[in-house]
Formats: sequence, structure tokens, C-alpha cells
Amino acid sequence: MTDYLRQSAEAMAVFAQDAAAQEVMLDMAARIVAALEAGGRLLIAGNGGSAADAQHIAGEFTARLMYDRRPLSAVALTTDTSSLTAIGNDYGFVDIFSRQVLALGRPGDVFLGITTSGTSPNILRAFEVAREAGLVTVAFTGHAGVRGAPCDVTLAVPSVWTPVIQQLHITAAHIVCGLVERALCPRSS
Repeated sequence: MTDYLRQSAEAMAVFAQDAAAQEVMLDMAARIVAALEAGGRLLIAGNGGSAADAQHIAGEFTARLMYDRRPLSAVALTTDTSSLTAIGNDYGFVDIFSRQVLALGRPGDVFLGITTSGTSPNILRAFEVAREAGLVTVAFTGHAGVRGAPCDVTLAVPSVWTPVIQQLHITAAHIVCGLVERALCPRSS
């Protein structure tokens, strides 16, 4: 228990001092703001715990984060079990998110792929399809970054351990959502 808490605290301390990561989060937020201002949306996907994180993040956008405001368009591609199982059965697990990106995404939208390893085949495939379809691609990954697919903006957090990576991803998601919320829905005085 103590070792886990120490590793978590150390990674968070490194992340808090990482000026490059802060710039990446500002860039991600700016791209999401641009998409939402243009009437677009944020599409989010991940596997396992990152699937739950995708849903958590979409909920922060569509409900609220820091204060009451209008809903912001975000969709977790991990929630439609009929689509996931039909696509998985008919096309294979690697296409469970890419088919949804093609169906729901429009040029200028943002696709956020979450992959702690940076090598999740279905997330990499979704990045490829999203780029081809004109979506902006952003990633949350572990220390190694995304390997095997082009991505416009990547936030590689300072850990190699999945539970800590996921903690940092949620922290980053809250920061990015907060920046978007403040830009698009400033709190009235």
C-alpha cells in the first residue's frame, strides 16, 4: 500500500512540474474549443479502465465540471454495447472504435484515444481512420507515447504503471475539460 501511494505521489509531483505536459494540455483544450465552437464534437474511446475513463470524461463535458453551464458535445464510444458487439463480431475487435468514428465523426471533430500502453490496436486503428476522415486526433498515453499511428497531439504521462497512468489521465482530463469549460462557458459574475 505504501509503495503504491509513494509511486502515485511521485508521478503526480513530476507531472505537476512538467511544463511541456502543461503546453500539451493547453493545445488539446484549444483544439477541442475550436471543434465545439464550430458545432463539432469530442469523441472518446479507451479499453478496460480507460473505457470507464472515456465515459467519465464525456460526462464531465455533457454535464458539468466546475460550475453549472450549458452541455458540451462529447460522446464516449465505449457505451453502445450493441454497436461494440456487432462491429466486433462482423469486423473484429480492432475496428470497434474506428467504425464508430466513421459513423459519428465529421471533419474538424476531435477524437481522443486513451491507451496506457500506446499500442492498443483498436485505438491505433481509430486514430488512422479519424485522421483520414479529417478529425483532429489527441491521445492520452503512458510514458512511451503512441506507437504505430499518427496523432496530432499526445499527452504521455510520466509513468509505466497502468494504475498510475490512469490516475494521471483523469487529472489531465479534468484540467483539459476545465480549460474548455472556462473558454466556452465563462462563469458570469
